[in-house]
Amino acid sequence: MKPNSNLCHCGTPKPFTDCCTLYLDNNQTAPTAEALMRSRYTAYTLQRENYLMATWHPSTRPTALGLAEDASTKWLGLEVKRHEQQDTDHAIVEFVARYKVNGRVHRLHEVSRFVREDGQWFYVDGDTN
Repeated sequence: MKPNSNLCHCGTPKPFTDCCTLYLDNNQTAPTAEALMRSRYTAYTLQRENYLMATWHPSTRPTALGLAEDASTKWLGLEVKRHEQQDTDHAIVEFVARYKVNGRVHRLHEVSRFVREDGQWFYVDGDTN
């Protein structure tokens, strides 16, 4: 069965227009750290470096990601393992993202830290397994 190309890249059963595009294109703020993490994954699949930089906390944000130079990466799927709200403004999200580079499949298993400032969630950093 062919996958539905209208479904969001982040792995939810929602259409893209009702999911991550709300944050990527409509300037809505992600309501949870998990929603932000899912939208950031989608941004990677679409090479939306501006969104990734804007949602990365300034204290840990790199100067650039170079996604345009790394066009050989193909993102294959996302599985959120857990979302844990630590307090009102801190959360962690554990996920596994699968991707392919030059025909070889890889998986990124990360426990990411998020902080909310002035009502907006930001990715801070993460530990990979």
